[in-house]
Amino acid sequence: MDSLTRDYAFSRVFNFRDVGGHTGLDGRTVRWRRLFRSDSLHGLCEDDRPAFTALGIRTVLDLRRPYEVERDGRVPEWDGIVWRHIHPEHREWSETPYQEGTELARYLADRYLDLTEQGAADLAEAIDLIADSDAAPMVVHCVAGKDRTGVVCALTLSLLGVSDVDIAADYALSTAGFERYNAWLRETYPDRTPPAPRWYRSPAEAMLLFLPELRARYGSVRDYLTGAGLEPARIEALRAHLLSD
Repeated sequence: MDSLTRDYAFSRVFNFRDVGGHTGLDGRTVRWRRLFRSDSLHGLCEDDRPAFTALGIRTVLDLRRPYEVERDGRVPEWDGIVWRHIHPEHREWSETPYQEGTELARYLADRYLDLTEQGAADLAEAIDLIADSDAAPMVVHCVAGKDRTGVVCALTLSLLGVSDVDIAADYALSTAGFERYNAWLRETYPDRTPPAPRWYRSPAEAMLLFLPELRARYGSVRDYLTGAGLEPARIEALRAHLLSD
């Protein structure tokens, strides 16, 4: 596999990609093949093992709720992979369901702000783990790979000095992952065409609302995370191993 590949294709994993390649602090580049993001990895099968193993992934950071893990299962127990489960506490979206006709970006940004309010300590713990160079290469995932994963990756990239515009563009790539999932469902279950709820999509505008509003509340992403328990030295460790020299 080319080290500059952004997207990777697996049998039943549809939103797997490299977070590297973005421009960060002082013009340094976020390193390729150190941090990946994905939808749920329980969909990996034995045919996927060579391609997945070639990435050298040591750690899988699973952000799903406990019942989601129990329902769907974990990443396969392949040699060399450590599974870490950090579940950010937050209300179920069913408590504040999306209403058709309302602005999708605003709805999603509000859910992400709720997550940062309710799951602050857990998000700080997730960033602390990403900062551990010995745990890399790492892949972080939830169910769809766009919301909880999107917030964790956005916080990480922001600490690395990546612009909000680039963070939002990376986040928006998850819409294509959802379309791949839909295409697989149509092919696998041709008699059951799935609905395509608008809130499954990832409009860049949602991230462009979320990040400035988080800063307005806390001063900066750094202040938010250190206030939630992340040690400042861990931010420097994060930058040391995820940014090019």
